[in-house]
Amino acid sequence: MEKTASQSKELFDQACTLFPGGVNSPVRAFGAVGGDPFFVKEAKGSCLITEEGESVLDYVQSWGALILGHAHPAVVEAIQQQASRGTSYGASHKLEIELADQIQKLVPSIEKLRFVNSGTEAVMSAIRLARGATGRDKIVKFEGCYHGHADSLLVKAGSGAATFGVPNSGGIPADLAQHTLTLPFNDVAKLDALFAESGSEVACVILEPVPGNMGVIHARSEFLKQLRELTQKSGSILIFDEVMSGFRVALGGAQEHFKIKPDLTTLGKIIGAGLPVGAFGGKAELMDQLAPSGPVYQAGTLSGNPLAMAAGIAALKEIQQPGFYSQLEALSDRLEKGIRGAVESSGRSWQVHRLGSMITLFFNEKDPQNFDDVGECDFDLFSKYFQTLLQNNVFIPPSQYEAWFVSSSHTVKEIDKTIGLTQSFLQEV
Repeated sequence: MEKTASQSKELFDQACTLFPGGVNSPVRAFGAVGGDPFFVKEAKGSCLITEEGESVLDYVQSWGALILGHAHPAVVEAIQQQASRGTSYGASHKLEIELADQIQKLVPSIEKLRFVNSGTEAVMSAIRLARGATGRDKIVKFEGCYHGHADSLLVKAGSGAATFGVPNSGGIPADLAQHTLTLPFNDVAKLDALFAESGSEVACVILEPVPGNMGVIHARSEFLKQLRELTQKSGSILIFDEVMSGFRVALGGAQEHFKIKPDLTTLGKIIGAGLPVGAFGGKAELMDQLAPSGPVYQAGTLSGNPLAMAAGIAALKEIQQPGFYSQLEALSDRLEKGIRGAVESSGRSWQVHRLGSMITLFFNEKDPQNFDDVGECDFDLFSKYFQTLLQNNVFIPPSQYEAWFVSSSHTVKEIDKTIGLTQSFLQEV
C-alpha cells in the first residue's frame, strides 16, 4: 500500500481541513495503528478498490453490514429499480411492510417494530421506550459494549471510545450520566449485587449479547440466563443490541443462538444491506407505547426510506437461500482454525474468538472475558500486525477492540492468504 499511497495522502490532507481528524467517524482514523487511512474509490465482493487502484481484501465489510459483500448484484438491482421510483417519500409505502414482515419472521421476539435511520437511533429510541413504559430512569450497560453515541451510553463504551482513550465523552451532563450504571461483562456476582440494591429503579438493561466493540467476547451462558431472570423479576426491560450480531451469528441473531428472548431488540444497517437504516422492536404491548398509539414520542422523516427497504428485502432473501449459512460458517471456521493454528505453531498462546462470521485475534495470553481483559492485550504488536496485513492488501479493523467480519463473497483462496500472512508475521515477531 505505501508504494502508491500519494493520492490517498493528498485526499486525507484535504479531508483534515474539512472534517475533525480528517474523518466522519472516529473509527475510520488510524490513530491506534499509525499512518493515514487509505481512500476507497469503489468496492466489489470481498474487496475495496483504493484511489490508487489497489485491490484490498476487506474484513471490515462496512463494520459487519455487508454479509453478502460489496455491491451484491441483487442488492444493486433493487436499489437501482427503487431509485427510479423515488428516493424518499416522507409517507408510508409497501416496502416497509415487506421488510418488517421478513424481520418479524426471522426474529420471533419482535412482534412489532419501528424503522429508524441508524443503530444509534434504534438504541436511543429503545431506551426511551423502556423508560417511558416502566416509569424508571436508570439504565444498566456493560463496560466495553458500545451502543452508539447517544449521551446516556457513552459511559465506559468500547470501540472508538476505547481506542482513543475517551471512555467518557465530553459534552455529557453529569446528572444524565448518573442514571447509567455500568458493570463488567460476564460478572454474575456484580450483576446480582446491583439488582439486589437497585433492581426496582432499573428501567432497562442493554448489552451486546455478542460484543463486537471490544472484540468478540463470548458471553457465559449463566451470565445471560441470570440477566434474563433478574430483569423479569424486577420488571426491567432487557434489550439485546444486535446491531452487529443480528443475522451474523445466526439467521435469528444471537437470541436464536443463545435461546434467550429479550424484550426489545435493536438492529442496524445489515437490514438495509449497508444503507443507513436501523430498527427496534419487541413485544407488541411494549411497542404500542410509542406514538401515535402511546405516550412515548419517536419520529423520523427518513424512517422506512424506500431505498434502504428495497435493499434490505433483497439482502434478506439472499441470506435465506439454502446453504447460505453453511457456506458462511465453513469460511469463518476455516479462518478461525487457520489463525489458531498459526498462533499455536508460533509457540504463542494468544486467543482467537469467533461466533458465526464475527472473529477477533487477541494478542493476549489471557482468555478475554470482559473489557478490562482486552485492555491487557499487546496493542503495539496488534498495530504491527495490522500494518503487515495492510502492506499485503488485507484490511482488518484498525483497532484491537473490533471484530472482523467474513462475508459470503470471501473465497477460500482469500481466507488462506490471510492465514498465510498471519503465520509469516507470527513466526517473525
